[in-house]
Amino acid sequence: MRIAMFTEVFLPKIDGVVTRVTRTLDQLAELGHEVLIFAPGDPPEVYAGFEVVKVRSMSFWPVYPELKYGLPTPAIAKRMAEFKPDVVHAVNPVCLAAYGVLSATRRDLPLVASFHTNIPEYVDELRIGWLRRPAESWIRTLHNKAELNLCTSDPMVEKAASVGINDVELWPKGVDTVGYTPQRRSREIREKLSGGHPDSPIVIYVGRMSREKNLNLLARIMPALREKVPGARLAMVGSGPHLSELQKVLDPAWATFTGYMSGADLAGAFASGDVFIFPSLTETLGLVALESMASGIPVVGARAGGIPDVIDEGKTGFLVDPSAPAEEWAAPLARLLSDDQLAARMGAAARAEAQRHSWRSSTEVLVDKYEAAIAKHQRG
Repeated sequence: MRIAMFTEVFLPKIDGVVTRVTRTLDQLAELGHEVLIFAPGDPPEVYAGFEVVKVRSMSFWPVYPELKYGLPTPAIAKRMAEFKPDVVHAVNPVCLAAYGVLSATRRDLPLVASFHTNIPEYVDELRIGWLRRPAESWIRTLHNKAELNLCTSDPMVEKAASVGINDVELWPKGVDTVGYTPQRRSREIREKLSGGHPDSPIVIYVGRMSREKNLNLLARIMPALREKVPGARLAMVGSGPHLSELQKVLDPAWATFTGYMSGADLAGAFASGDVFIFPSLTETLGLVALESMASGIPVVGARAGGIPDVIDEGKTGFLVDPSAPAEEWAAPLARLLSDDQLAARMGAAARAEAQRHSWRSSTEVLVDKYEAAIAKHQRG
């Protein structure tokens, strides 16, 4: 099968959408498919043996300067005509992937669109709420040009349908349980995560540090936790536009910022914390929670967005209501940090759950969705 994929984000940027896209491309290559990738920013020329077409892009400044959005150019049309895809996949269509929608429509090609980022809710968190209605209308219009729309969690399937997106189905979650494993745990990485206090209990967050992740709440959660578990520390792994503000509100006496980590170091960081904290309210899935679970670390997350589709309450982690005060976040964190048997039992259950979701099986389902879209387009 020949697949033209338009994505709003790609390497070298690292986030959950990029991880899903790259892991899917790895599997598509192994399954023998051909993919032409259109990506903004400064992507590699080739990924998994597939050509990556670099698209002219601009920074979303000043709201989110590290985010690049792609602009359509004549080169896209030329490569599409040369490649002759069987199906077009628009990943999170807003700007560049919106042009992918247009390109598929103009060429009368089957189209699959996938919904990974809850943009209407993000604009509220980024304090540009005046864009919510036009953003919701734009995204609905784009998705409803597709034969099939995919969401990465059951709650987001329901959410997409509720805002008027048609023909919505589940693209099952996947996680790397070989790279992310409890065996990556190390005292050396705990030294780094804890600022030189490896024997202290460590709460860890890994991911993008931006306003929509609700990370300012940690400034209230951690003091409440430290009253229950003296010496508890917070490790913040990653970076983003909200980093400098978080460095101001999170006390350096108990918070350590490591910057971006990748590869074996990142896998080691996931495995070397004691409990993962995930207060975001706008996740469509929450891949980092799955990666933590694959690493044998239980998760305390918000009962919001796609996170309840990842965490099995009381078995692989705990869910906290979005409006709950800091003390209600601190309570399950304290339970896990104070009870080694509970933490070990939940960590083992988390690992077992993660092992049920491979990237291969997820990608095989995606290929089935492509074939269904092609058949539907031919019937139409």
